[in-house]
Amino acid sequence: MSVEVESEDVIRLILQFLKENNLQHSLETLQEETSVSINTIENRETFIQDITEGKWDTVLKDIIHLNIAPRKLIDLYEQVVIELCELRELGGARTLLRQTEPMHIMKQRQPERYLRLEHLLSRSYFDAKEIYSDGLTKEKRRQIIAQALSTEVTVVPPSRLKTLLGECATWQQHQGILPTDAKIDFFRDAAATQKAENDSPAFNLYSTIKFPGSKTYAECAAFSPNGQYLVTGSVDGFIEIWNHVTGKLRKDLKYQADENLMAMDNSVICLAFSRNSELLVSGSTDGKIAVWKVQSGICQRRFSPAHSQGVTSVSFNKDGSQLLSSSYDQTVKIHDLRSGKMQKEFRGHKSFVNGALYSNDYSKVLSGSSDGSIKIWDTTDASCLATFHPALSNPTAAIQSMVTVPKAADQFAVCSKSNVMHIVSAQGKALQSFMSSGKSDYVSVAMSPQGQLIYGVSEDSTVSCFETGSGKQIKMEKIGNNEVIGIVSHPFTNILAVYDDGGHIFLHKAAAAEKE
Repeated sequence: MSVEVESEDVIRLILQFLKENNLQHSLETLQEETSVSINTIENRETFIQDITEGKWDTVLKDIIHLNIAPRKLIDLYEQVVIELCELRELGGARTLLRQTEPMHIMKQRQPERYLRLEHLLSRSYFDAKEIYSDGLTKEKRRQIIAQALSTEVTVVPPSRLKTLLGECATWQQHQGILPTDAKIDFFRDAAATQKAENDSPAFNLYSTIKFPGSKTYAECAAFSPNGQYLVTGSVDGFIEIWNHVTGKLRKDLKYQADENLMAMDNSVICLAFSRNSELLVSGSTDGKIAVWKVQSGICQRRFSPAHSQGVTSVSFNKDGSQLLSSSYDQTVKIHDLRSGKMQKEFRGHKSFVNGALYSNDYSKVLSGSSDGSIKIWDTTDASCLATFHPALSNPTAAIQSMVTVPKAADQFAVCSKSNVMHIVSAQGKALQSFMSSGKSDYVSVAMSPQGQLIYGVSEDSTVSCFETGSGKQIKMEKIGNNEVIGIVSHPFTNILAVYDDGGHIFLHKAAAAEKE
């Protein structure tokens, strides 16, 4: 079951929180910019009592931020003016009559009623019998006004926003979206809801996702930076988001619950999230790129096409305003997300470009090609700064995949079409090499969350794991019986997703004894 919440109701919850915590300036600013008011009071009985007892200072203060029908406000302000006249506080009565919005509305819509109040102010005496006719008294008039105003407002329990957030977090923990042992602080970075683990080899199979039928399978996969989403792009063009804890499709996303999946016209062969995990970019074999809003599944921008051949990798820049893409057409490009236009094109590779990544400061781009080279480009003028071949023993071995090394500025893990993986720098230096004890060529590379382990998956469907510090191979294991396509690592925890052409996604984690 899914529940739709109006955006104004969300704003009202935030306004209520600001009110409860005496953040008056923020409250007023948000109300002014959104034109939404909370229309809430802490206690209806107290509100009515203040009106019936004529505690006008308190009442007028309470209703400032309430959205009340003008006719009911006119009745209230009229009564306050009358009672101030009775007390001979003519200065206050005159201010309310001439300088408040309800009285200004009265003057425009009911000029005779307004003139009666002006006449009352000019008198040297006050006669209650003239003011309250037809059996009304001051007390009865207050009761009528109190009853009318009480129907305009609602009572919200204190800390309702925090309560709802707590209930939401509990539900997400029950669904496996958040860890069950997570310490939830609603006023810190969302990433803090997941505890970063010490690196341990992730070889314990705990769940397997199986695509329906025999002809569909994942061509690519990615974890979101916040660790909450595992997304796959399939050979038949569908893009699906999974719960990596349970291995089930995320039905809390309404469009997936309604079977209205994100999709492209051809096979989806690359995926990437924005830094805040709110946007997803996908690239397909027909050279097209699409940008999606994760929560709604709505396509925000299409580049049709971005390349003349298949798009092999995509990534966002730091603020999500640009896209970096590589392609079988031997080029690397930077696209502007707002205008939908290409901004930079990097040419020079002599074969397919299988991957491209930004440097740590986004001033450079690294691209790896089937011609065996890695090129370093300047993002300012698209010039090639350097070209090098990490596999010195086999310089023409195709660069298969590239990922950044966590906790290490401008270091990248690379696997070439050989049984060797490398860590290289953005300056064009090969820093480390990792040779598998097996003979099969690597097809994909992944890094552990802390960067202390490097994983490579080979054509014979074996996964090898090395320590980056010592360079030692610590484990090698065969995964499934089909040809493995790729491997991706969770950003915080020791979880690996390995996907094959048999329609499986194998989810592995570290053994409990190995974890901190």
